[in-house]
Amino acid sequence: MPSLWKRITFSVASALCLGSAVLLVVALSTERWVVGRILCKTGVDIVNASSPELEQFIGDIYYGLFQGGKAKRCGLGERRSKIYIFPNLVQTLNGGLHMMVILFLLVAVGFALVSLSFSIYNARKVPYQSIKGHKGLYLWNFIAALFGALGVLCFLAAVKHHRLTERVANYRENLFVLEVLEDSLDWSFWLGVGSVVTHFAICGVVAMSRIKLPKPEIKKPEEPTVSALDLLY
Repeated sequence: MPSLWKRITFSVASALCLGSAVLLVVALSTERWVVGRILCKTGVDIVNASSPELEQFIGDIYYGLFQGGKAKRCGLGERRSKIYIFPNLVQTLNGGLHMMVILFLLVAVGFALVSLSFSIYNARKVPYQSIKGHKGLYLWNFIAALFGALGVLCFLAAVKHHRLTERVANYRENLFVLEVLEDSLDWSFWLGVGSVVTHFAICGVVAMSRIKLPKPEIKKPEEPTVSALDLLY
């Protein structure tokens, strides 16, 4: 049976592993990886709009790994539409890179769950093999952090170097050309980054479990001494 300190630290590591997996699942399923503002360039050119009038042609866009939405303003009021990445839109994007992002994050979820199972095992038992103990936990968390980092970096590359927002915004736009004024990474992306950071925190907690705390000394009660004078009485 592991000591109380080890049970506490591995229980904390288990909670962090579960939290990391939840962060990635939420990031995968939400639509706020990128938010931005889009300008209806066609509408601006038609009416030759000046600076004060440009606001009437500026809409917004948001999307995640699977779906999103946009609101465009082209002089006919605001029109909202839903964006679905699969199965058609992904063919116009860098499909291989997009699939790599999803695959890397799913693998990171898998290794986060493996790390969770090993943390629970170490909180309940003392492992006889090193791969089931600290070394195994370092390995699984490093792999989970690596694949999570690869996932967010590939997505970042798609946004910055492959004009992902512009391609998503102009999908199935036959009459209008939409120009991306600005786009920024939103909270779904940062959940993925938070998951990577969590695995490094887990490694720190696992390292703390190896600290040997001093055991409290229990003083034995002193036995009464009987002197010769006491025997006379």
